[in-house]
Amino acid sequence: MTMFHVLHYDTIGSTNDEIRRLAAEGAAHGTVVHADEQKSGRGRLARTWFSPPGNLYMSVLLRMDVPLARCAELSFVAAVAVADAVAQLLPKQAEIVVKWPNDVLVGGGKIAGILLEQNEGMVVVGIGLNVLIAPSTAGYKTATIAGSGGIASVDGARDLLLAALERHLETWQAEGFAPIREAWLARTYPIGAKLRVGVQGRTVDGAFAGMDLDGALLLDTPEGQRRIVAGDVAAAGS
Repeated sequence: MTMFHVLHYDTIGSTNDEIRRLAAEGAAHGTVVHADEQKSGRGRLARTWFSPPGNLYMSVLLRMDVPLARCAELSFVAAVAVADAVAQLLPKQAEIVVKWPNDVLVGGGKIAGILLEQNEGMVVVGIGLNVLIAPSTAGYKTATIAGSGGIASVDGARDLLLAALERHLETWQAEGFAPIREAWLARTYPIGAKLRVGVQGRTVDGAFAGMDLDGALLLDTPEGQRRIVAGDVAAAGS
């Protein structure tokens, strides 16, 4: 890995908060904050992220000269990288699925989550990966590397993930979003899968119809096809 510089902490409030603090002090592109434990970890939609010792919690600082409108594509870059790393850690028969926009599931259980935070001239990519332990009170099905038949140290998982992230970032910078979108679609639900999406306080049921060229979810509903740019997705009935 050539682009990343890892800073390791035993315990921290939030890796995203720490890397934002470091960024304000001039930290370079590729700086990584990795913590054994977070006291105030958070996920998408302001949810708390369960962060005991035994899992991977890290945030990556990206200073990239790209239009703000394209920064959202990095969510899919990260999701594909995490899915690729998880695939390397698990038996070949493991069922690995990315759920729009950037959750990674194994056997239908959430094994990783990604939180992107943007600021002027930078993007922070926060990643949590369940290596040894998963919350028992999450309200949804969870999974771990160890519980899915994989063998990995936290540091080993981190290094595989960063190597995959570097590869996909290079592809995205050189070739644009198209190959990332293709890789993401290859790992997500099949076309026609029944989904339930929470959008602005209400639930929309429909069939997965793909992802458009800008990364929006396409959902076929009885009222016609909908383009969803923000929402919480689950397989219908889960």
